[in-house]
Amino acid sequence: MELRHFEYFVAVAEERNFTKAAARLHVVQSGVSAVIKALEHELGVKLLERTSKRVELTDAGQALLPRARAALEAAQAARDAVDEVRGGLRGTIRVGTLTSIPLIDMAGLLGEYHRLHPGVTLRLSVSPRGSQGLMDMLADGGLDLAFVSWPGRPPAGVRLQQVDDRPLDLVLPIEHRLAASGTVRLHDLQGEAFVDFPAGYGNRIVVDRAFAAAGVQRQVAVEVTDISSAADFVREGLGLAIVPQFAVHDKSGLIIKRVPGVDLVWPLGIAVPALRQPSAATRALLTLIDRNGPTKAVRP
Repeated sequence: MELRHFEYFVAVAEERNFTKAAARLHVVQSGVSAVIKALEHELGVKLLERTSKRVELTDAGQALLPRARAALEAAQAARDAVDEVRGGLRGTIRVGTLTSIPLIDMAGLLGEYHRLHPGVTLRLSVSPRGSQGLMDMLADGGLDLAFVSWPGRPPAGVRLQQVDDRPLDLVLPIEHRLAASGTVRLHDLQGEAFVDFPAGYGNRIVVDRAFAAAGVQRQVAVEVTDISSAADFVREGLGLAIVPQFAVHDKSGLIIKRVPGVDLVWPLGIAVPALRQPSAATRALLTLIDRNGPTKAVRP
């Protein structure tokens, strides 16, 4: 077996598609298929189940994947050691991030990193499952670093450093029955429709926990993945929202209230895999993030 076999196998396993894996590897699809077939022949077992829509790992493929990743990481660590002696960094960093979070100047951060280390390839990813999806990708070896919103302890296989937090406020349309109330508490919101993120996103986790702890049921009528769009749905009367104020760019037609006596805080953290050492390139990115305060990427 060669490292190339593992590289092609990991690409197909992560992309769940031969065409996407070939594009990622910058080779033709037939070349990927030939390498996978050769690896399966050498191991004497089928690693992938191919369907018309996607590729799934067999039990043998599931067992091989973490070991294939470990072999590639060991090879990369050897290259890193040589590159550090030569004074330059190489390799690839897979960075996970959240969608539409203006606190994170991702373009500025990665642009500065690229100017410092032009030999490192940067791959940026988001997950349709929000922070939960990013955490799973970290634990599974699919990411090297991720910006996440995760309250409390991280899941197994992930190490998390909280770097910022912002209060979550109630956003109401100006004509709502509670808009003129001096104080709004969670029990006042029983039966209201809400605009929120899908399950797995950080602010959704925080709000769900707060309502459950208070014994108050709520209905999420509209799910959005762009936090800045929540206020627009509220303004149109489709529900209330509980979001950080940075998500409300246009406050016209809206009332924003703090909900007292409840833990409604949106956290922002940087997460890395707990079971493997970061590469030299990843360590350089973490150093850049930490250079000027809690995180270089978080705007004031």
